[in-house]
This record gives sequence, structure tokens and C-alpha cells, in this order.
Amino acid sequence: MVGRWLISFAIRALTGVLTRRNFDATLQRYIANILAVVLNVVLVIAILGYFGLETTSFAALLAGVGLAIGAAWSGLLGNFAAGAFLIIFRPYKVGDYVVAGGVEGTVVEIGLFNTTITAPDNVTTIVGNNKVSSEIIKNFSHNPYRRVERFAQLAFGVNPAEAIALLKADLATIPNVMAEPAPDVEILDFNERGTLLAVRPYCHTDHFWQVWFDTNRLIAEKFGAAGLPAPRTVHDVRQVE
Repeated sequence: MVGRWLISFAIRALTGVLTRRNFDATLQRYIANILAVVLNVVLVIAILGYFGLETTSFAALLAGVGLAIGAAWSGLLGNFAAGAFLIIFRPYKVGDYVVAGGVEGTVVEIGLFNTTITAPDNVTTIVGNNKVSSEIIKNFSHNPYRRVERFAQLAFGVNPAEAIALLKADLATIPNVMAEPAPDVEILDFNERGTLLAVRPYCHTDHFWQVWFDTNRLIAEKFGAAGLPAPRTVHDVRQVE
């Protein structure tokens, strides 16, 4: 009874320290549970030793069982350790739009063993934390805005300066496009169909797909209204005599 009281006191003291240091509540609970299990095992061994029972073989057996469980659960333990680091260092949080463990979508839950992500097509994927922490993590919500990367292909003979002015005039009027930084429309490359323009508005990640589709619509509408010819591949055919 005294031993159990001391264990409860130690757990309450540890929880209080972690709370004052603003540790994550989930991490606090798991640390407290691990400490409770370890201290209760130590208490049982101490009681058996007090009553004169041989505890050396019991401790060795317990260590062997722990080793076997650890080997069998190596993957789970790896996910557990990775989850603890994810909660401590927080490369992302719930609600962030990320690419983690090869999965892209919005973070729904960060558990001690896995992370739950909902993809844009509303498919929920559960990824082991060990896989997440061992691969590159892209957090699209960390910065206040992101760039939408679109392209506009011009046909041969179309003046790129006129096309750029045509798009820049109304690109900033698309809903949720940021005024600062201002949208970019520049010559990106030249290919077999003509001049390729880079069209780059900026927006918050929550509005990314809306701005993406509206930018495509604006390019089609502006070029169509201006009567610009459709780009086509030009072949140079020569007759060899």
C-alpha cells in the first residue's frame, strides 16, 4: 500500500512538472503510463525479495520477456518513438496541409503510433510515424502563403508582351489572390509550339485549388476573347533531292 501510494505521488509530481513545462497532453499521458508500469514492476520485485523469494531468476525472466516483446513489437516501438519526437518537435500540427510519408493531404490526427491524413479526394490514410519521420516532410501550411504554378502556351507570332499584359490586368482580381506578393507573369521558355509563359499568383494554402482552377479559367477566357490563335506544333519539312 505504501509502495502504490509512492508510485501515485511520483506520477502526480511528474505530470505536474510536464504540465508546467507545457508538454503535450498526449505525451504526458503516455509518459505517466510507462512510468507507472515500470515502478509497479519494481515494487512487485521488491516485495518478493522482502519475503525472501529469489528475485534474480524472476528479474532475468522478466528481462527476457521484455526483450522478446520488444523484438516482436520493434515496428510498433519505432512508431512510438517517432510519434514522441513528432509531438515534441512539431514539424506539423492538426489541420496543416502536408506531404508526409509519401501521402499528401490535411492532418487529422497525430497519434503516438501513426498519423491520420485526409487527401484532397476525401480518402483517409493512416501512416506509421516511423515512415513519416524517416522521409521528407513538406508542410504547405507553415508559411502564410504559397505560389500557384500555372503555364500559358502561346502560338508562334503572338507577342509575349501583349499576352503578359492581358493576363496581369485581371490576375489580381481572382478571389483570394494576394496583392503582395503580386502575381507574376513572365516568359518561362520557348518550345516547338511558341512561347511558354509562367503564370504565378500567390494565395493561402486553404484557397490553393480554387485559385488554381480560376487561373486556368482566366487564361482560357482572356486568350479566347483576344482572338489569340491556338498553339500548334510546327514541323520543318524539307525535300532532299
